[in-house]
Amino acid sequence: MKTTRTALLSVLAAACLSTAAVAQEVTLRLHQFLPAQANVPAHILDVWADQVEADSDGRIKIDRFPSMQLGGTPPQLIDQAIDGVADIIWTVAGYTPGRFPQLEVFELPFLSPDAEATSRAFWELAETRMMDTDFAAFKPLGLWVHGPGVIHANRPVTDVADLRGLKLRAPTRTTTTLFTELGATAVGMPVPAVPESLARGVIDGAVIPWEVVPSLKVQELVTNHTEFPGEALYTTAFIFAMNQQAYDDLPADLQAVIDANSGLEFSAFAGRTMQDYDAPGRALAQEAGNTIITLTPAQVADWRAASQPTIDNWIAQADAAGIDGTGLYQEAQALIAKNAAGN
Repeated sequence: MKTTRTALLSVLAAACLSTAAVAQEVTLRLHQFLPAQANVPAHILDVWADQVEADSDGRIKIDRFPSMQLGGTPPQLIDQAIDGVADIIWTVAGYTPGRFPQLEVFELPFLSPDAEATSRAFWELAETRMMDTDFAAFKPLGLWVHGPGVIHANRPVTDVADLRGLKLRAPTRTTTTLFTELGATAVGMPVPAVPESLARGVIDGAVIPWEVVPSLKVQELVTNHTEFPGEALYTTAFIFAMNQQAYDDLPADLQAVIDANSGLEFSAFAGRTMQDYDAPGRALAQEAGNTIITLTPAQVADWRAASQPTIDNWIAQADAAGIDGTGLYQEAQALIAKNAAGN
């Protein structure tokens, strides 16, 4: 009798262990550089992770590590995904300058009319040109851009000439080149370094979208903000990526869960969501009594003309590197126009 009872308990224990294993088969670590309460982690990355957990019936658990809690610096995130330090990362592509040359096309001035349309174009162009080249070392889950870039500075910026002598933070190689050619002293740095750099006078201003203003408290550090109606002065390309081996190790049904929540529609959602959160950031600057300069079409035309050499030089450099910069730029334009028309 005792033997039978012991055997029964063993069976029950094994069943419980088996159920627990089914309930949570894998834990994935998601690493990124912003505080957990910032818009992208709270309204994009957590949405993705929560949905993956739900769709997998709890068999996938996503542990979230904001603010570089797993160590390293933002420019190291892409290698953390490749090397398996993290299973999933979100980063700015331009934090590793020149590493993803083709996607820089989406960061060129006055190309993006809308973050959702441009993010759709980004994913579509990546599928035909980048998955086996720029992104061959990891699995892309989402590719997107933010809403219109805004100049936030400690003095008014209306004309291109106002940039002269201005120490201006820029996020990527493309934008650093742009603002240098426009006359600013462009300083490349990850966005978490912006508040301290502004407070200490290392920089006089920064180019970021309105969306990130609240988490950085930029409205408290500068008093002037210049926005560009129509196509964005610039935008920034983001990569949401997974370690390829971590993905390959998943059973097919869990790979299907990851795939169903990633790709084109997720990229579009991410771009749209970032742009949706521009409005609260702008409202904070208004509430602070700051000066918001909205350029007129004539003023924007002057900035367009001054920015054209940056576009021409980028295309020429890409052509010289064998990338077909001309074709890439034209294809990006066409895909953005197609997706903008569909919105």
